[in-house]
Amino acid sequence: MFPMVTGFMNYGQQTVRAARYIGQGFMITLSHANRLPVTIQYPYEKLITSERFRGRIHFEFDKCIACEVCVRVCPIDLPVVDWKLEPDIRKKRLLNYSIDFGICIFCGNCVEYCPTNCLSMTEEYELSTYDRHDLNYNQIALGRLPMSVIDDYTIRTIVNSPQIKNG
Repeated sequence: MFPMVTGFMNYGQQTVRAARYIGQGFMITLSHANRLPVTIQYPYEKLITSERFRGRIHFEFDKCIACEVCVRVCPIDLPVVDWKLEPDIRKKRLLNYSIDFGICIFCGNCVEYCPTNCLSMTEEYELSTYDRHDLNYNQIALGRLPMSVIDDYTIRTIVNSPQIKNG
């Protein structure tokens, strides 16, 4: 008889604990329901991205040795590397390099495995255009560094935090 009583007491304690957790969850939900929406006026207000953000890829033509490691590690074989073999020095000479950002999944494998560090990720996240063929960047377009959001005086930056308050 005694084990049955303690079993009912444990069951009652677990029921009360579960009800308390459910109540806490509802309180969090209700506290979020009372908040006002935060509207960001996009062209004039932009979020500061985190340090680990993977944006557009930056390419340095002079550092590239046309080894094609970036093509081999890309899950969709996206970078296009055109090169010519120089027989007198027995080395490859890079002719063209391009990446189509309309297809790129921004995994960052090409940046991680590049042996010469000629590829890097920028904080640019505004890759929008009316024609998807404009997203095919060659080595000249990939070589341009985007202006930092922090340095642009025409834009009010907003810190990307989980609790943005209206002010």
